[in-house]
Amino acid sequence: MNIQQQAIKKLANSMRIYVETHIDFQRLKSIDIEEAVDNLDRAFEAKLEAFHSLYDVAKQDLDYFSHADTASLILLRNAIHHRDHLLFQSWNHSMALDEGYKRHLGAEFLLAGYDVLYEPAKMKYFYKLEDFYLRIDESLKSPYLESKMGSNKRKRLLGQINSELHFSDIKHRAELERYPPKQVYINVMPIFISATCRVFTALKEKGVEFLGFDAKAYEAPFTNELEVDFSKIVYEPLRIT
Repeated sequence: MNIQQQAIKKLANSMRIYVETHIDFQRLKSIDIEEAVDNLDRAFEAKLEAFHSLYDVAKQDLDYFSHADTASLILLRNAIHHRDHLLFQSWNHSMALDEGYKRHLGAEFLLAGYDVLYEPAKMKYFYKLEDFYLRIDESLKSPYLESKMGSNKRKRLLGQINSELHFSDIKHRAELERYPPKQVYINVMPIFISATCRVFTALKEKGVEFLGFDAKAYEAPFTNELEVDFSKIVYEPLRIT
């Protein structure tokens, strides 16, 4: 097993563990909501870490920063990995812990996502849309701006997420319907799916063999079956009552 195969196996393992944690969430939340939320958050963050590990050994085979899906996942992973800010708290973390939803009684949120073709995604994982902008949009003068990226790279990524992921369309829709920025969330699961499809397909085309049970189980769906249409945005208004 070479280092790329090892990294693929690690990412596939983390994807399987996340699914198992997601399935257990409904049972556990009635027993210990904090444990349920923290388990799911850590499982998702483990997927981001594993994705970054694959980036470390596969960046010669794919330019991750030429595509909004892969680039935004690296941005997200780095932000969560360093945690020198309070950005990127999951929807569950904000609403379920310490009865956070009570601070928003009567408020309506706009949850946005994308169509996953051929096999609609059953799992959703939401972060505030605003948090992505606070990391890379210099015009916001955010204290949480990503400092490890140069200005040109930040501007390039900003353009990519606006055009390729249609963040600007979601933001425009929210503004038209008068949603405060802090009440607009994006489902990042389709972005993760698209990015993983891109990387797995590129490596498979390079002749990398998928080894291990989990890697083989995810090989076909993420190289031949799944596809995300970022132009088809799905909006789900949600009022806290």
